[in-house]
Amino acid sequence: MKKVSIMIPCYNEQDNVHQIFNAVRDLFQKNLPEYDFEVVFIDNKSTDNTRKLLRELCLKDNHAKAIFNMKNFGQNNSPYYGLCQTTGDCAILLCADFQDPIELIPTMVNKWEEGNRVVCMVKTSSKENKIMYLFRSIYYKTLKSMSDIQQIEHFTGFGLYDRSFIDIMREMNDSTPFLRGMVAEFAPDHVEIEYEQQKRRAGKTSNNFFSLFDIAMLSFTSYTKGGLRMATFGGFFVGGFSFIVAIFYFIFKLTHWDTFTAGNAPILIGVFFLGGLQLFFTGLLGEYIMSMNTRIMNRPLVIEEERINFE
Repeated sequence: MKKVSIMIPCYNEQDNVHQIFNAVRDLFQKNLPEYDFEVVFIDNKSTDNTRKLLRELCLKDNHAKAIFNMKNFGQNNSPYYGLCQTTGDCAILLCADFQDPIELIPTMVNKWEEGNRVVCMVKTSSKENKIMYLFRSIYYKTLKSMSDIQQIEHFTGFGLYDRSFIDIMREMNDSTPFLRGMVAEFAPDHVEIEYEQQKRRAGKTSNNFFSLFDIAMLSFTSYTKGGLRMATFGGFFVGGFSFIVAIFYFIFKLTHWDTFTAGNAPILIGVFFLGGLQLFFTGLLGEYIMSMNTRIMNRPLVIEEERINFE
């Protein structure tokens, strides 16, 4: 009997963990009775009753497993590490808040049985905030246009991963992994299924501007050279433009010595413009250096505090 792993990352999901487990269990019993399954929760140091509820769940049902992180290792490292700990023939990454429709699990499994190693669930629409969806669309298109690897638009990680792909994930040994980029790079033959993202059923999202910015910068520094190339070409352009303007001012001053007064405004505008440009590209370069530094330190993805129901 083949085994399907469901991996669910958690952070302050006390209102959802029991409900999502019961929904997944009922789905397998009704629609996929020919498969064994496990539901692996990885908790990123929740501060509510999530861990207490997970312990109760694991005591009641051996299909439930839990990994408790020593601290919050971020929303990239924790799901990636959790996928690597699954034991099924394939693994499905699923959100705990029901934004990823679990009724699509049988469709993913069928696509997997057809021989597809990776099944990517791609959002074509979302019931989330329209402005956030717009910003996400701009981000995906920008990343796709700047990357040498064909990135997958509106793919959040929700999907199915064959055991052979998870073995590749383990071998990567990347201390700052970007799962969506790895799928685009190492599973170019993936299949995509479109879906509509649902509203969060309960609880409050832990995403904020800084966490989303971290993900955006990780993707840009890992899979694009565009930022550094933009700095190079931008420097050439600004330098060339400044030289042309300087020649223009010099000639105009020679030909209109008594009537032409440049004043301080062009100098101030030029200084502030160049200063802002330098600060922007210095910060961008710093993002690349931070990404390199994290990889050089090669710290573990996650340090476990406890695990339950693992053999």
